[in-house]
Amino acid sequence: MRFIRKNTVYQLTFLPRFFPVNCYLIEEDEELTLIDAALPYSAKGILKAAEDIGKPITRILLTHAHEDHVGALDALKQNLPNVSVYVSERDNRLMSGDRSLDPNEPNTPIRGGVLKKLQTRADVLLKEGDRIGSLIAIATPGHTPGSMSFLDTRNDACIVGDAFQTIGGIAVSGYFQPLFPFPAMATWNKEVALKSAYKIREYRPSLLGAGHGNMLEQPGTAIDRAIANAERNFKSIQAGKE
Repeated sequence: MRFIRKNTVYQLTFLPRFFPVNCYLIEEDEELTLIDAALPYSAKGILKAAEDIGKPITRILLTHAHEDHVGALDALKQNLPNVSVYVSERDNRLMSGDRSLDPNEPNTPIRGGVLKKLQTRADVLLKEGDRIGSLIAIATPGHTPGSMSFLDTRNDACIVGDAFQTIGGIAVSGYFQPLFPFPAMATWNKEVALKSAYKIREYRPSLLGAGHGNMLEQPGTAIDRAIANAERNFKSIQAGKE
């Protein structure tokens, strides 16, 4: 496991050389908020990181319900039974294996792995603008219908799950990076994901923490580049349909 700190954000990376999967600890005055739960074997590393920081994990926020973001959730809940789990109201269905779409959603299939035997359920269902400690929840659908990002109001660090990836080059969710194509392959809807990328850019984050790849400081130029690439890709696809 790789362990990197940037201000109030600790990035924990599992399988950093082969298939990097990130989760994050956000430091508050007296406690830690865990964002995502990485892979099934990651619980030990997450708990050790919290012990090294010297503060307890009091809540777990999920950016979305794919298996590489909820993998250690059951094990963490067993070790931390009083910790509350938060997920968007929409992705709460995906946690239970329900891949059905709402009538108002684009009719593209929900992709990506979902743990069939996940026992833990959310204690709190998140909505746009909810405040959790120093974090604000931002609805950023696209990778999944209920994907969320979390902005630290103290320093504008933004943890975005798979709304962006930074490994293999920065990319908006759904837009293929040959060196690491997996987030694109697991994305529900490219057009919705691009709209969410615009939304994240509007917050002008000082730090971008994605589910896969290194954290980016002052990422504005990189975000603009990723959006421009996604726009060109989307226009090319649309032109091919005409």
